Amino acid sequence: MYLPACVRVLLFAFILLEQQSDCTLKQGDKKKSDRKEKEFKLAEKSVVQRKLVSEKAKVKDILKQHLSYYAKGTENKHFEGLALAYVTPWNNHGYDIAKVFGAKFSVVSPVWLQIKRREDGSFNIEGGHDINNEWMREVKNGRSVEIMPRLFFDGWSGTDYQALLSSEAAVKELTAVAVSFLKTNGFSGTVVEIWSQLGGQVKEPLRNFLNYMAETFQLNELKFFLVIPPPVGKGNLFDAEDFRSLSPRVDGFSLMTYDYSSGSIGPNAPIKWMKECVEAIVPEPGPDRSKLLLGLNFYGYDYGTTPEAVVEIGRA
Repeated sequence: MYLPACVRVLLFAFILLEQQSDCTLKQGDKKKSDRKEKEFKLAEKSVVQRKLVSEKAKVKDILKQHLSYYAKGTENKHFEGLALAYVTPWNNHGYDIAKVFGAKFSVVSPVWLQIKRREDGSFNIEGGHDINNEWMREVKNGRSVEIMPRLFFDGWSGTDYQALLSSEAAVKELTAVAVSFLKTNGFSGTVVEIWSQLGGQVKEPLRNFLNYMAETFQLNELKFFLVIPPPVGKGNLFDAEDFRSLSPRVDGFSLMTYDYSSGSIGPNAPIKWMKECVEAIVPEPGPDRSKLLLGLNFYGYDYGTTPEAVVEIGRA
């Protein structure tokens, strides 16, 4: 079973970061491996020439070749669709990957920013200390890749959300704060994460807020991406009606199709489920699906006989 070719892909191939069910990426308390990080090795032939692109990949080939890359191909982007990569401040390896392979991504989203609501009702963006301008210059380096940090609604209470979504003035103020911060720091836009935190509640006020924010971004020549939860098997938090309401103004939807068996033993991202998630949001093939960025996990789990024996593979 294959996913529709028109679905744009969100690549997590080189990010190797912590994820939790309530957000895309968050530094967790899972046990880390004691292994020292290995360095990349140059290869004289591409993965195709080395016959590594196969439906029947061999474990020994992956273990032997996973750190070697074709130096002459780092600036070539073979995938024609949109590719978004997240990078976290707690994993330096991701920063290096983005510099080496930046040309292969359309957007790199550093997980830097959190937006807070102060006691006086005003808004403030935190995380500016993580912004690395030198790294941003190295990632761009004459390439077309854009830097769009994730903007996470972190630590908000029910009262905070109510105060925002029930007030037109608050919506406008928060949006103005975000636009000003992004433009001042030279970003191309942002990837907003708020939907999952509300658990599928107050959908209409939330859609109104996000539509206003996205439209304001467009007027300021900024791009607006939205993180969305998988619609199948996770409580139907985001559905086709939500997509139809937001898609005219939102530039891309980062769909969290991974951690399918979170909390239990099972597959991480079964392809049948991923396909069902896409079809639940956009039932019919067509241009609307081009705004869905399908989350691809490049990590897995080795399950033991006890919860403590679960080991993550492929994640730093």
